[in-house]
Amino acid sequence: MNAGFRICPATGRKIYADAESLIRANAVAATVSLLVGGIAAILVLLTRWQAVHLLDAVWFYRILTVHGISMLIFFIIFFEVAVLYFAGAVLLNSRLFAPKVAWAAFVLMVAGALLTEAMMWTGRADVLLSSYVPLRADPLYYLGIILFAVGALIGCVVYFGTLVVAKRERTYEGSTPLVVFGATTAAIIAVITLLHGAAIYVPTFFWSLGIGTVDPQVYRLIWWALGHSSQQINVAAMVSVWYLLGALTVGSLVLNEKISRAAFVLYIMFISLASAHHLLVDPGMGPAWKVWNTSYAMYLAVLASMIHGFTVPAGMELGMRVRGFSKGLFEWLKKAPWGDPGFSAMIFSIVVFGFVGGITGVTFGTEQINIIAHNTLRIPGHFHSTVVSGTALAFMGATYYVIPLIFRRRIAFYPLARIQPYLFALGMLIFSMAMTFAGSFGVPRRHWDISFGQAPFDVQFNPAVDAILGVMAVGGLLAAVGGGIYILVTVWSVFFGERLDLAPGQAFTGHGLPAGLLNPPPAPPAEEPAHLPHAGFGGRTPGTMVLVMVFLLAFVVYYFVNWKLLSFVWKVG
Repeated sequence: MNAGFRICPATGRKIYADAESLIRANAVAATVSLLVGGIAAILVLLTRWQAVHLLDAVWFYRILTVHGISMLIFFIIFFEVAVLYFAGAVLLNSRLFAPKVAWAAFVLMVAGALLTEAMMWTGRADVLLSSYVPLRADPLYYLGIILFAVGALIGCVVYFGTLVVAKRERTYEGSTPLVVFGATTAAIIAVITLLHGAAIYVPTFFWSLGIGTVDPQVYRLIWWALGHSSQQINVAAMVSVWYLLGALTVGSLVLNEKISRAAFVLYIMFISLASAHHLLVDPGMGPAWKVWNTSYAMYLAVLASMIHGFTVPAGMELGMRVRGFSKGLFEWLKKAPWGDPGFSAMIFSIVVFGFVGGITGVTFGTEQINIIAHNTLRIPGHFHSTVVSGTALAFMGATYYVIPLIFRRRIAFYPLARIQPYLFALGMLIFSMAMTFAGSFGVPRRHWDISFGQAPFDVQFNPAVDAILGVMAVGGLLAAVGGGIYILVTVWSVFFGERLDLAPGQAFTGHGLPAGLLNPPPAPPAEEPAHLPHAGFGGRTPGTMVLVMVFLLAFVVYYFVNWKLLSFVWKVG
């Protein structure tokens, strides 16, 4: 064994000690951030639920700021850095480039996160996630964000350096694995995103010190290249995790690597254009800019997501069919390991992200339709079905394999772990859809009190709104239970779980392990089995083709309904 490496008994891969430690550190930091953001989420939910209305106005906006920054920035990016180190070092059997620099990056990220959290909790940064000027936070708030971003940027540089090391030292054969290619896509988008963040947060930091000025329209334009594009890092990382979990759980096959890689390239080239849909009601941006950025070029990024939305489940179907699960359209799905939390989390991530997040995102990104959705609860309904139901669920699923493979621990409270994705996914589905319906009745996105009780005017919502907000609260609390179980299982497993000490070549046995480790998918046959479907409708994956048709039908119906709603506003027909 080379110095600094250990051999994973399950996969036979060489795991570099510093990479393993950094994956652990970033994963733990991500879980802590999720805990903080989750507590804030419950407080925000119990305030938006008009029947409870827990917090006063000041604390509502304070906690809403904490929730957004802790979840969308700290939790997600800490976990994504862990994914980069896993993809660059573990999947390529490589040593990590400049481990000391990587640790310095982690320290910067933690310092920045702690500083930012301190400013938010002490009431010195009640500016929400977007922190629009002329709202002004304490200079230390902006400094904390800058430190965190610089640390994340250095982490990306370490990842790129690791790719170079792996290539030079020939630690793998053939082309870069698809999962690593997807992680590289996420890292490239991250660099673009973080540079935009520096371009706007550095001058805003000086402005908060009383040095110079910041134009509000310029701030909004550049900030959303950070705020929205950071969620596009999530999309690339999430899809990479889908491919990884598909292979680990059911032996998923890649239908066509060139097509999947081309879809990742489309993300790099066009996905950041989606940032424009946050500015569609801004008077400072012209109609031509808005139409271009929310139609022609942006749809190429949508095409990329639709490609992955087909190839990921189709790869799972083909992998199951070649192993004998080929009866009818859906035996491959019925006989899948639904008790494996890694598998169920992945499936629910794909379904909710696609059917709810993807459909609503493209619809709201249309300039004309955006006017009836912007700044209503429909917008957070959309991104809770993408970032939370999609990205977070995928990361949760990956955790159930990271714990035994990287932390070398059995998963504690495994019966709870098995139901956790079900609780979280069902709760987020109810929450996101109820929030979207409430927004369809005009319920505002950020307002503390939708009854406007202290306003000099009267606002009357449809009586159904109260019931919808109650359903939203039930869904949110159910998701919070699922999130709490995830944190309990993760923390207990990592710090108090039973240690796995396996000799090289020794198989995983016993309790507290996902099915993909206890019973790894057998190698696919060298020749195509005779029992596979013949070419025709759906080719070798007819079940996935049926699901895709259902998705497209839902897309068309939802898109039509929104144009119909818009016609009511215009008094047309």
